Amino acid sequence: MSLNLGCKSHQAPKPPSPTAVASAHLPEVGGQKAIELRRLQSGTGVKPEFLSVTLFPGRGMNTFQITAFLPGKGEIPLLASPSLAEAQKVLNGGPEDMHGNKSFSFGGAFLFPFANRILGPVTLDRNTGAHYLEATWHGRTIRMVANWHGKQPGAPWVAMHGDILAAKAANVEVRSEPDGSEATAVYDLPAQGPWGEWFSSNRIKIHVQLARDTVTSTVTATNTGKEPEPISIGWHPYFHLPSGGRANARLHIPATERATVNNYDDVFPTGKLVPVDGTAYDFTAAEGAPLPDVLVDDSFVHLKRDPEGHAAAAIRDLGANYGMRLTAMTPRIREFQVYSPVDKAFIALEAQFNYTDPFGKEWPKDVDTGMVTLQPGESVTWEVQLQLFQPASEMMGTPPHPPVQ
Repeated sequence: MSLNLGCKSHQAPKPPSPTAVASAHLPEVGGQKAIELRRLQSGTGVKPEFLSVTLFPGRGMNTFQITAFLPGKGEIPLLASPSLAEAQKVLNGGPEDMHGNKSFSFGGAFLFPFANRILGPVTLDRNTGAHYLEATWHGRTIRMVANWHGKQPGAPWVAMHGDILAAKAANVEVRSEPDGSEATAVYDLPAQGPWGEWFSSNRIKIHVQLARDTVTSTVTATNTGKEPEPISIGWHPYFHLPSGGRANARLHIPATERATVNNYDDVFPTGKLVPVDGTAYDFTAAEGAPLPDVLVDDSFVHLKRDPEGHAAAAIRDLGANYGMRLTAMTPRIREFQVYSPVDKAFIALEAQFNYTDPFGKEWPKDVDTGMVTLQPGESVTWEVQLQLFQPASEMMGTPPHPPVQ
């Protein structure tokens, strides 16, 4: 299987076949064998369908790649990722991969126990060269690793994207079904670890299911410690634009407000939410809107939901007649974070519970920043579903497949 961002030649449609779970040829990444869930193309070849999902259990179940059959294009990759050999090389635990940082630079990293940035007082451990940040919740203060900062000289250190980025699975199960397959990985994260501290210990169960029309990811977090804690769950997928042109993209985000930031190097929230209506960041139109011709690294909140509590965002690439719908199946998902540089052909569309810097004093006291409080023994679930569609079919009045309920 090729994981480079190229296209395979078109192949004749194949009859429905049992799923092939092809992992034997894949290398270890993060000290554990990568997994490929794969199904064979079925149907008539006139509609898009998912074909494979590649996962890294040794790196917090990073969804390294998803491939699909697109009519006229054959099998193509849908996530912006390097080759498997290059990923294996850079996910090495070295200085640039400190605490798993490279895990959120491609593919789709799962984020726990928080997404985005946490700010706070930072100290330098002169013995190790590591930076540590203090975070306070309900009068309790923890000391966690600060693993990120902006590119400008003197940019402040922050804690970024949680503790599961470089985690190894305690248990992995893969199951094949007639026209799909699924994988489950379990992670035990103690309250104290290489990342410093968190408010309690947790068990994380990540389940990814591949079917013809959908890829569904479900994450369940359970507080296995003795203290209450705040937690959040998120996902950081980089959706590749198959046409290679960012100008071809149309983005739909069902959000009425955007969180402002101090600048686009630090990307620290100001605590202010502003309406998107009438601005370059209004992506509420059902058919989507083009991205502004600047870096987008913004949080969109106050999501509009259907009667079932689902909030659906979508990416359209009009140059490839390609569409990806991302449905937040869990009402606790409060925010879509969007990241898209002007010189790259991808859109990172991140569904997460929490606002950036959820413990920060910049937020008014009456603002719920999305962290979920878990008492010992309690659990919470995050679920997102992907679905392919063809924008041209929408324009001709043929609706795409509706999200599976």
